[in-house]
Amino acid sequence: MPGHLPKHVGYIIDGNRRWAKTHGLPVYEGHLAGYGAINEVVQASFDAGIEYVSAYIFSTENWKRNEQEVNKLMSLVLRLLTSDLHLFDENNIKLKVLGSRERVSEKILDAIDKAEAQTANNTKGTLAICFNYGGQLEITDALKKIILSGVASEDITPELITQNLYVPEVPPLDLIVRTSGEQRMSNFMLWRAAYSEFLFLEKLWPDMTKDDVTAILEEYSRRDRRIGG
Repeated sequence: MPGHLPKHVGYIIDGNRRWAKTHGLPVYEGHLAGYGAINEVVQASFDAGIEYVSAYIFSTENWKRNEQEVNKLMSLVLRLLTSDLHLFDENNIKLKVLGSRERVSEKILDAIDKAEAQTANNTKGTLAICFNYGGQLEITDALKKIILSGVASEDITPELITQNLYVPEVPPLDLIVRTSGEQRMSNFMLWRAAYSEFLFLEKLWPDMTKDDVTAILEEYSRRDRRIGG
């Protein structure tokens, strides 16, 4: 494994529906296969020494999808937060959820709170799940918090905005990986992505494995991040 590692890798999960269509399966089977890939990729990332992994699993725009698909996605989120939560403790992984709480059911909100509390003392790495998340909304919400706290406009700084993001301890992104051949941000962690490297893969998300993590980190180690210097 290369020695030059990113501290924070973000995965824009894309291609679950196309994977299902390619295999002649219902859309839900694509999301289920994608769920399995999240487990493998995230675990491999932490095993390699990554401290923070972000996974973009449901955007604020995803509510526009049909009701049946949204309901199935909610059931997978609930599974992650409840019946599969033991995997976080067994692997010493802390879970944090970034996103708006609007439109989310009380059942899921309660599960988020309990899952974050249960895994709070785990130390191997932090998985930041971007759920009901939008990068522009995150920045907007941060500015609202600052304004409501009474800070004068001349005292607003980039550092202050950073401190008011969702889960501010999650650091800037070093590398963003997007699958399925698409080459766009899709409103993912816009503030934290300011100096991120990008890697776009043709592979559909459900086909991702731990071997891809090794290749991703090797590619990152070859890059020279000057960050404006």
